[in-house]
Amino acid sequence: MTDDKTQPPVDQEVAKELDGVPEEMLDNSEADGDGVEDELARLREELETAKQEALYARAETQNVRRRLEKDIADARNYSATSFAREILSVSDNLARALSAIPADQREDEKMKNIVTGIEATNREIDKVFTNHGITRIAAMGLPLDPNQHQAMIEVPSADAEPGTVVQELQAGYMIKDRLLRPAMVAVAKKPD
Repeated sequence: MTDDKTQPPVDQEVAKELDGVPEEMLDNSEADGDGVEDELARLREELETAKQEALYARAETQNVRRRLEKDIADARNYSATSFAREILSVSDNLARALSAIPADQREDEKMKNIVTGIEATNREIDKVFTNHGITRIAAMGLPLDPNQHQAMIEVPSADAEPGTVVQELQAGYMIKDRLLRPAMVAVAKKPD
């Protein structure tokens, strides 16, 4: 006997459709039901794995998007940092120019216009600083904060608590929530 008689008869149309399909893909025995179940389980497992990988890929894409959005926001908020540091010296020089003019000369007609011009320029710089989120750090009378203040000298003081800022040598500034320049200060210490 031949193998053809042991297999069930195949419909002519089905045989035409299956013509050219590799042997390993054809299910030739009806008794091999476990093979179909195994293949189905394997395919379900592959599908589940593919779903997990898609979820991980989506999560990673969202994380990359959030990091990129944060980087763009930081670039917008802090792009002027180096320029602002340089302009701080201009502001310092204007403040020094104002403080160098004695009070009696401020009322002199010749000096009055110069003083008014320097004060107006200083106000304009302060306005620009405010528009760009640049704020002056408070220092006088506060405890030394190493995140905002840089202690330059210690001054013996009976009036102030040790560690308290008693003199501001150079103003400090923040740009939004970041330190632009620390305030250089003199700090009180116990008198000798």
